[in-house]
Amino acid sequence: MADKLNFSLVSPERELFAGLVDQVDAPGSEGDFGVLAGHAPFMTALKEGAVRVHNDGVVTTYEVRGGFADVTPEGLTILAEHAVEAA
Repeated sequence: MADKLNFSLVSPERELFAGLVDQVDAPGSEGDFGVLAGHAPFMTALKEGAVRVHNDGVVTTYEVRGGFADVTPEGLTILAEHAVEAA
């Protein structure tokens, strides 16, 4: 089994997601990016767009507007100015 990424998506209203996932794709201000377990640490601002959470063959999409993504050895945290699960 491949390593899982610890991921958390938080908006000012609430935490929308927290758990282990296979991959997260997000809209960085300097270009879209994907994060897997073991990714090199970095921090970036986010632009408006879709955050796609891949887990066991299922993709869940959240729409975000602004915020920051922080990749550390412990995982990925997205602090979004606004975020909702896409319908």
